[in-house]
Amino acid sequence: MEKLTAKQEINVGGLDFEWNLGNGRFLFEGEDAVLFWITSAMRTFFDTIEEVSGEEAGALVLETTGYRQGLIVSEYFVKNGVSPEEASKRIPYTYASAGWGKAEIKHLNLDEKTLSIEIKDSWEYKVNKEQGKNASGKYLPAHYAGIFTGLLGTNIWYRVVKDQLTGDDCTVVEYFPSEITVSSNIHQLARKKESEKIRELELLVEEKTKDLQELVKQISSPIIPVLEDIVVVPLIGKYDESRSEDLLVKTLFNLPKYNASYLILDLTGLDHDKDMGQYGFEFIQKLGFAASLIGIETILVGISAELGASVTQSQINLSKFQCYQTLQHGIYYALSQSGKKII
Repeated sequence: MEKLTAKQEINVGGLDFEWNLGNGRFLFEGEDAVLFWITSAMRTFFDTIEEVSGEEAGALVLETTGYRQGLIVSEYFVKNGVSPEEASKRIPYTYASAGWGKAEIKHLNLDEKTLSIEIKDSWEYKVNKEQGKNASGKYLPAHYAGIFTGLLGTNIWYRVVKDQLTGDDCTVVEYFPSEITVSSNIHQLARKKESEKIRELELLVEEKTKDLQELVKQISSPIIPVLEDIVVVPLIGKYDESRSEDLLVKTLFNLPKYNASYLILDLTGLDHDKDMGQYGFEFIQKLGFAASLIGIETILVGISAELGASVTQSQINLSKFQCYQTLQHGIYYALSQSGKKII
């Protein structure tokens, strides 16, 4: 068995690999590197990113990482004075030696700053295949975009035109100058997530508002059968068009069920300034008229001096209704009309 202090070196295709077992180091071209199994360790890495951040955000994380790591690679070539043409020749061998698959750079146009790359059997393809993906990932296409952004001195983005994972012989990616950046993609996703969250909150508010409105309908203006053939409906709060129509339908639908002959509308809980506009008085008039059509007499009670003044100013005629100051008086009247009295 070899000692852990053993150092081994090998050169493949002009590229240096070095292992120092004593220090636990693996060097690629003099730089610290690391090895992972593709279909087990790397797949677990990708799966975990998606599990934590979601598939869409996970894809953006890998795309952004690939692009930024590509910029680091381009810095190496630029720092060493390697031209884009020469770098294009070196990159396929360098990446093939590191197990990144077969890559062939074609149609490099320095004037238009465009190119295409054919990629076959890359580690990302193998990971995505193990994951059961329907399309290849964005790490490698974005990685090469980062490399050529640095080499060509302008922002380069990509478009996948063929995909090995969907049955093509290889993945073909076209590269071109673009205003698309990883930062703009991050902001776009953040805005999308924010919009989705806002919409979720809006839907929740709408749902809760509907529940609240339904609750208000159930507990406001209840129909109270106080005595035989006498029903009281207390009016509380402001009655807009929707609430007024709901109460009108509810009252007229339920009055026959109680065999009512008298409908007492109790206005005690109304604020003549806040609750009783022109529409409010029209609603009372409309409800009383509709009740009379089914043979029920309407009695108004709880009319304060202020409310009476508002009625006068509204020019709504409520004189055809019997009006009393208190609910007790209204009930006494209804009983007397039936030939009854409270003993």
